[in-house]
Amino acid sequence: MTSRHDRPSGSGSPSTLPELLRRHRLAAGLTQAELATHAGIGVRTVRDLERGRSSRPQRTTVELLADALGLTGADRAAFLAAARPAAPGAVADGKAGAPAAAPVSGTPARLPPPPELVGREQDLIELVTTLREPHGPRVVTLVGLAGAGKTALALAVVHAVLAADPGGLTGVLAGAGANAGAVLAAAIKALGATRMTELIADLGDRRAVLLVDAAEQAPGPVAGALRQLVDEVPSLRMLVTSRHPVGLPDERVRPVSPLDVPPPGDIDPAALAGYPAVALFTARLAQLRPDPPAAAELPALAALVRRSGGLPLAIELMAARGRLLDLNELLNRYGDRVLDLDTSGGARTGWEAGGTSGVVRKTLRDAMATSYRLLTTEERLALRRLAMFRGRWSVELAEEMLVAPGLAVDPVSLLNRFLDLGLLSVRGGGPFRFRLVDMVRDYAVEQAIEAGESSELHRRHAEVITRLVERTASGPAGAGATTTAAHRLDEVSADISAALTYATADDPLTALRLATNLPWWWRVRGRDVPGRQWLLRLLADPRTDGADPALRAWASLGVALLAGEHGAAGEEIRTARVALDAFRRLGDVSGELEARTVLAVLLAATGRPEQAREQAEVVLALATEGGLVRQMAVAQHHLAWHEIRIGDLTAARRRLAVVDRLGGQCGERCLRVLARSTVAEVFRLEGRYADAADEARKVLADLTDLGVPRQRRRALGTLGLALAQGGRPAEAAEVLAELRPLGATGALVEGHLALSRGDREGAAEWYAAAVEAVGANWTRRTVVEALVGLAVSTSEPIVLDRLDRVCRDSGIRLLRHEAEQLRPLHPTRGDTPR
Repeated sequence: MTSRHDRPSGSGSPSTLPELLRRHRLAAGLTQAELATHAGIGVRTVRDLERGRSSRPQRTTVELLADALGLTGADRAAFLAAARPAAPGAVADGKAGAPAAAPVSGTPARLPPPPELVGREQDLIELVTTLREPHGPRVVTLVGLAGAGKTALALAVVHAVLAADPGGLTGVLAGAGANAGAVLAAAIKALGATRMTELIADLGDRRAVLLVDAAEQAPGPVAGALRQLVDEVPSLRMLVTSRHPVGLPDERVRPVSPLDVPPPGDIDPAALAGYPAVALFTARLAQLRPDPPAAAELPALAALVRRSGGLPLAIELMAARGRLLDLNELLNRYGDRVLDLDTSGGARTGWEAGGTSGVVRKTLRDAMATSYRLLTTEERLALRRLAMFRGRWSVELAEEMLVAPGLAVDPVSLLNRFLDLGLLSVRGGGPFRFRLVDMVRDYAVEQAIEAGESSELHRRHAEVITRLVERTASGPAGAGATTTAAHRLDEVSADISAALTYATADDPLTALRLATNLPWWWRVRGRDVPGRQWLLRLLADPRTDGADPALRAWASLGVALLAGEHGAAGEEIRTARVALDAFRRLGDVSGELEARTVLAVLLAATGRPEQAREQAEVVLALATEGGLVRQMAVAQHHLAWHEIRIGDLTAARRRLAVVDRLGGQCGERCLRVLARSTVAEVFRLEGRYADAADEARKVLADLTDLGVPRQRRRALGTLGLALAQGGRPAEAAEVLAELRPLGATGALVEGHLALSRGDREGAAEWYAAAVEAVGANWTRRTVVEALVGLAVSTSEPIVLDRLDRVCRDSGIRLLRHEAEQLRPLHPTRGDTPR
């Protein structure tokens, strides 16, 4: 029990932290557990403090408790003072490790040496320029999270200003006093004077810079002191570090954002080294071990700096553990525990650390908690909601996410506030340029879980993303519309995955809505296999049995469409027919057209070309009747392949010209490019190899922009075959390198090259491999071409018999040059092109 002799003489009020804590907690009507929840700390911490078991608690912890108890003014000051009583004569709240204030002799405080900056070069140049402008801002405040490197940057700036103006003067104020007078006195002393009048007289017109660190420790007193300095000392510039703006009228706020990190995915090692976050990590790692990261460690290096969110303190703490662990081990052990990184072992304090409280924190979570407590209740709620986004998001998405009872905020003002506090990252152009700093997001997610909001927020996020995808999928057609829409979804792909994962488990109807609008995107991005699996899982979920029949029909059609992309056409023909029947019952003409189009593709891929042609002709008739230009173009393109199948290449070119014209009318650039890709194939089949190669190269350039990997691979195949057949083996070999794994078309290219070299045995092996590798090629032209080459290479009658069967079953007629190649082997052969 605390002795009454510990209390101030003549006062009956408690003066020790345990007594103050207990008194304020009871006055607030809180239990220890409730107080711990409000403060974001452990209940054991509260219990130990009240029992006096923690003699010198973390300042962050005490501040969190003061916030949770709603302490202000004298009560707050007394509470903080009880936690860490100042030594006699010390400046209140001084920063640990900071240089002492200047002596009364009139010389300024000694400036710590300039730190080594990595990735802040442009910030340094701009800040130095700002502070040296004759009519620039008097107060510049660097705002950011703890560990963002505000103090390090501020010190480098001051050193650079002095280097450019050797006659100037600088002062350092580390920490803040209990009131404005104390802060002002400390500032004057830091500048080498004892009184304001002396400071004014000494400075005159000399340039002077006052560095004020950790202004958030006493925001009101600091603001008051700086305001008086602005008014009375015209030549003085002030550079302030804080977790929020000081609030002066002419203050210029400069957010100190985390360092740039590499994007997800593979990245060239040379490009990786150019990211400031990577440069800082490797610089710190080099101080601990002699060898730079090995090639096998580079993916882990990129992942580690991404997980750190680019926050310098987190990067340095992570790199410090690289002394014992290689980077893959480091990622496995700490990649998902960045907030748990302990700063006590290798953490630096005061000026060296660039932190703001001068107190070594237990973990990075403590640092996040302090910034979180600076927010209002409404801002905390908004932060927790925005933390549901996994990738970058737009103002519009934020506005949708922030719709909630009791939450009425202007999203633009809110994002400005978060940017000023260093909680928000803004990168690039376009609408999707906002993202919470990773560790802020991680901490906010934890807070949402503690508040019991997680399920509701995940549901809201899934709804917001589903509506975005629905708007995108049903957006206006036109030149480049598909490409633009695909890029739009690319930017939120991480959120699509998160929303689909959550909703599939807890809200399957929303998940079905979301997945039903994604097959076109999955298809152009080569994600047909996982996309089909998502749809099959959702359609099989009994909780979606009562969904809108049209929604289930479109989902089924998506399954069939995606199956055709990866050789599973035969498995989903029935699914496509079921969808077609549903659309016809519902009177949905657009659904019927899409179902017949998909069914035509599946039928052709499974060796039923006449049925496929019938479906395409029905689509053309219905689309023409309804004036649906895009569907007319699609049907004409399918029918062009049927003309190729029967060897009528002239008719195929005529149809493709119609596709190009119709595609231009409806603004469908993708359709026009695909038609040109087929034209290149027609040129090749006609023996116009140079024309085919030229057209294929142009198509490939356009397909790269459009981002349709399957069609690009087909155009690559046309190019490789045209080059091989046209006697350009070196160029064909370059194409083969891109076609790997080779598949049927690549093997066919190799066969043509071997035959042109006179290597009949090698050619036969490649042609045989092409025949075996043919999958869902809906025209069956590849297998016929490979069998022709195999027959020419081996002269075996059995190959001719097989070729006859394939042509008979598929309705494919040999082209003139193919029939001429085979005539010496089978002089009586009557299969000639139309």
